[in-house]
Formats: sequence, C-alpha cells, structure tokens
Amino acid sequence: MYAGYGTGGDILQGVDLRMEKGDYVCIIGPNGAGKSTLMRVIAGVIAPRKGKVLFEGRDIGARRPDLVFREGIVTVPQGRNTFPDMTVWENMLMGAYSIRDRALVKQRIDMVIELLPVVAEKRHVRAGLLSGGQQKQVEIGRAMLVDPKLLILDEPTMGLEPRIAKAVLERVALLRQAGTTILMVEQNARLGLAAAQDGCVMELGRIKLRGRGVKMLEDPEVSRLYLGEEAGTDITRRNQNGEKNE
Repeated sequence: MYAGYGTGGDILQGVDLRMEKGDYVCIIGPNGAGKSTLMRVIAGVIAPRKGKVLFEGRDIGARRPDLVFREGIVTVPQGRNTFPDMTVWENMLMGAYSIRDRALVKQRIDMVIELLPVVAEKRHVRAGLLSGGQQKQVEIGRAMLVDPKLLILDEPTMGLEPRIAKAVLERVALLRQAGTTILMVEQNARLGLAAAQDGCVMELGRIKLRGRGVKMLEDPEVSRLYLGEEAGTDITRRNQNGEKNE
C-alpha cells in the first residue's frame, strides 16, 4: 500500500501488514518512518494512492472516517483528547452518544470500569484536572464503549513519565485479554514491544521486521537500532517534552 499527503511523495511505500482477530501489534520505528501515516490511512483520514485496506474482507481504503468508525475501527489519537471542562463521567457518556440502548451503555461502562477503575474513582472530577496517564485511560475507556473490533492507539504514552506509561500499557493489555484487537504505534520501543503480542519495525515507509514482541527485544539488530541506551534516552526526552512524533 502506498500513501502520502497532498502533492508530495509517498510516505508509505509498499506497506504490507496483516492482523488477525485478537492480535495486539505494536509498531516502532524512527521518526518519519510512516507509522502515524499508516494509522491515518486505516482510520480513513488519508486515502491510499495505491493498494487496499481490507477489513473483514472489504476494502475500506476510500471510505470517510465516520464510515470507517461504523465498521468498528476506533482510534485514540496522540496527545490529550478529553473534554477538559467536562467530568470523567460526561466524557464517557460522549463516547456512547451513538448507542440508543441505555442498558447496553451501562453494561459497557461497567466493563470499562472493571478494566479501568479510574473511570469510577474520578467520575465527578473534570477531565482537565486529571494526570496525563489518567486522561489517557479515560480516552481509551471512552473508545471502548462502542465495542471496537479494532482499537488503534497512536502514541498512547507520549508525554507520560515511565512509571505512568507502563501502567497505561498494562491496562491496554487487559483490553486485549478481554478480546479487543489492538494496533498501537509507540515511540518508546522497549516498553511497546514488551507490552504487545507482536512487534513491527517500520523504516522508510515499509514494514522491515515483524516478530513476537518479547523476542524482538532480544534481536541484536532491533536492539542496536532502536533499543540502545542513547536512543532510549532521546525517546524518553521527546515523550517528556510532548513533542509530536511521526
């Protein structure tokens, strides 16, 4: 699959990524590799120039984001995306606006609370007053209310200190155990590969390597290129500064 922006060249240059139901895949790679571009193509924000985006056997590559959402693909984007002046509970209800069955909404909120207790613990608190990690959990919980078939997480630990980032990804792992298929882009390569079932390395718009996440942590090439002490320090510094990564 090939894709890019406007009249510029292709950012994605032959990406081939296959996922099965229940997979948890983490994509890592250097800035400019095309990671976030791939997420935007899947979500319908960008149409592929060549190739297809197949979901449950249907090509959704040319569909609008709202139609992709109706297919069951939900994205939690980079950065802070709560409604800061609304309470946690009001934020959650915003995620359920399209569900007419109130009993179903309650059932799903109860499920989210079991996986993400902060939703109940901070239900009356304005979302803007929460820590970064708590806000990210609220965003993920809000996305889970629509019972996504595929949950896309774009840099979920960006801007979070290491301890909080680890806690957020531990919660994400619980979602996968509950049956959610997850595709995650993560700049903190070591943390992302340790959390996910499978890992992929993107480089120059292509998937260069794929394997079991924990096994990739032991791969000398992956370790040299993406998990070195110097690279890890740079990644942590970028995350703490909240800079946007591709």
